[in-house]
Amino acid sequence: MPELSLSVIIPAYNARDTIQSCITALLQSRRPLIEIILIDDSSTDDGLTHIDHADTKIIRLKGGPRGPAFARNRGAEAASGDILIFIDADVIVHGDTLAQIKEEFLIHSDMAALFGSYDDQPPAPGLLSQYKNLVHHFVHHEGEEEAFTFWAGCGAIRRNIFLQIGGFNEDFTRPSVEDIELGYRLRFAGHSIRLCPWIQATHLKRWTLLNIIKTDIFARAIPWTRLILSDKRIPYNLNVETKSRWSAVLAWGALGAGTTLLLVPWAALGIPVMLIGLAWLNRNLFDFFLRKKGVIFTLGAFALHFMYLLYSSMVFLLVGTSFFMRRLFSPTTHILTKKK
Repeated sequence: MPELSLSVIIPAYNARDTIQSCITALLQSRRPLIEIILIDDSSTDDGLTHIDHADTKIIRLKGGPRGPAFARNRGAEAASGDILIFIDADVIVHGDTLAQIKEEFLIHSDMAALFGSYDDQPPAPGLLSQYKNLVHHFVHHEGEEEAFTFWAGCGAIRRNIFLQIGGFNEDFTRPSVEDIELGYRLRFAGHSIRLCPWIQATHLKRWTLLNIIKTDIFARAIPWTRLILSDKRIPYNLNVETKSRWSAVLAWGALGAGTTLLLVPWAALGIPVMLIGLAWLNRNLFDFFLRKKGVIFTLGAFALHFMYLLYSSMVFLLVGTSFFMRRLFSPTTHILTKKK
């Protein structure tokens, strides 16, 4: 088999609390022929001043922050490895993560990219952080192996293909769906992407309720919805499949029944029906929570997932309506409808 060299690229912005752990884990892992490139996206804290390893190349960007898409592209330009491995600054690789990535590329010579998963042992305490990180783990373990998307938290791509495809879209100036969009372009160009959930890393992120809602809506739901609506070739995969859409319908049904109780008392009968249906549709997720964290956690996770279904589906509806209204009343559409 031909030898493959690896370049690990880490975009970092104000990552003082996690970057040392991230770098240390990489240095301690099994890592043949590896270079580590850390891109400081104009940080304002002092988190990167103490990073001083001979194996770590630091690129300091000015005039930013410009976002992880821009930072990763600058890292790719400086990289020399055959395989570019993208790791977020709040992610700790396992001891065998890099070796597993290399092995997969050696076995699958026709594979352009792969991505792994967060593990099921997130260290950040509390219901919110545990729920959010475990949901991500679960979704990646439920996904199809032949993927239509990409994930840059712990993902890798052949360098020549990455440069050929044009890298990450730098129009995404904040952490968003830039990795998903890259995955779509890879697939449309005929390249293969594999989801390898056994390749794992630990996510250190601490979540708050406000941060969850802001991230889900402004960094995920809105740009992802626009991406889906702008290109009819994009399939509804991972967490936008039929089950999720019906789950949203049931969540809104339960909420609607609850808000009409004073006017229509018998509507109360619909609430347990809707909630039981919602639990049944997502039984694999809640069974996973139950096995990992117990009954109390699962009940709290159910409430959080219920809330997520409400606001994410509402965003999809609002963005979708706005998208089609703009197309309907755009000057171009108006001219075409007037044309005889």
